[in-house]
Amino acid sequence: MSASKPLEGIRVLDLTVALAGPYGSLLLGGLGAEVIRVESPSGGDIARNNPPYVDDGGIHFGIRQPEDVSLSILNRARNKKSITLDLKSPRGKALFMQLACECDVLIENASEGAMARLGVDYESVRQANPKIIYASVKAFGEPSPYPKLKGMDIIVQALSGIMDVTGFADGPPTRLGLPLADLIAPLFAVNGILSALIHRGRTGVGQRVQVSMLDCLASLVAEEHFDVYLKEGYPRRSGNFLERLTPFGVYKTRDGYVALVAFQPDWFKNLTQAMGQPDLAQDPRFAALGPRTKNSVEINAAIQAWMHRHTSAEVIHELQELRGVPCAQVRTPEQVLADAYLHQRGAVVPLEHPGLAASGTVAMGMGLPIQFSESPVHFDQPAQALGAANEEVYRGLLKLSEAELAQLREQGVI
Repeated sequence: MSASKPLEGIRVLDLTVALAGPYGSLLLGGLGAEVIRVESPSGGDIARNNPPYVDDGGIHFGIRQPEDVSLSILNRARNKKSITLDLKSPRGKALFMQLACECDVLIENASEGAMARLGVDYESVRQANPKIIYASVKAFGEPSPYPKLKGMDIIVQALSGIMDVTGFADGPPTRLGLPLADLIAPLFAVNGILSALIHRGRTGVGQRVQVSMLDCLASLVAEEHFDVYLKEGYPRRSGNFLERLTPFGVYKTRDGYVALVAFQPDWFKNLTQAMGQPDLAQDPRFAALGPRTKNSVEINAAIQAWMHRHTSAEVIHELQELRGVPCAQVRTPEQVLADAYLHQRGAVVPLEHPGLAASGTVAMGMGLPIQFSESPVHFDQPAQALGAANEEVYRGLLKLSEAELAQLREQGVI
């Protein structure tokens, strides 16, 4: 492997908070970019107050001492240099512009209009550094069609329609178990940033990259053609089954649940043989996919009755291992986080408290699920305490003197 990471030499100025922005800058840092994270001297990212917390006594849900660190920060702030800076002060804004001139990328997810009010919006920063890639992650875009609405993940899920197609047909719309909007939007933002860097490499021109959480989720909802399916009588919410591709769903076994996909002719035939009911493959109601979709309740009931008599391991052995019918155990998060293969791949990695090295891993965290043949990529720097990189960045990068730093601290600028 080459010693250099893919984004080595790229410097990112990070003004993100919470999750939708910080996940994007986390990925850039893991890919090798130098990420300088700007936080308020008065307390920093709101996620620093998210429970649970970690101290030398372990993980707990109530702040016990000033040194407590949020598990969210340990996860999201890796591979970032934390500096403090008051952007509301004239001196702070001037320092920010100096930093922007030293950076290739700026990423922010402030509320609508906040960057303009601080005087660090795209037009202002571009005047200082025309080559900057200025990436904005917003809930609803800018200008927002919902100017008075806070863009929380659950709000975006509701507006995107994704909630209304999640859950069972006779149940309510259901929130996804992960903050999907907060996690999907930064993936698109990173794609945009990398594309803009390639464009700048060809033309020398920087630009603004804008991503909306609502846009991202709505684009995913549009993939499924729900408008067409609803007209044809398919339910808006299909729960654990997808009728138009029957059998396709989650079935209860004697000791858990198994996900099964058997809509292809060979798969369905092999499934009926495993069930000891090969005649079902010849039954006009089930012999082809079209009729099966109209009689999905009956065939799913037959599959469920068979599954319920066996353990998950027995079902998987009979279908997947012996007959090549795709199926898998529905695993718990605990099982996934303990999966040695995923640890080996770097998808799930141990989190360590920088001040508690002797205590080892405090929890499992997000890895970088991208493999390169020539470049090592990983999160190899633990999250820093608020302002831990002030000396390195202000003295090393901006060449400020110790006297200037002391004055900035005294004035509350950093």
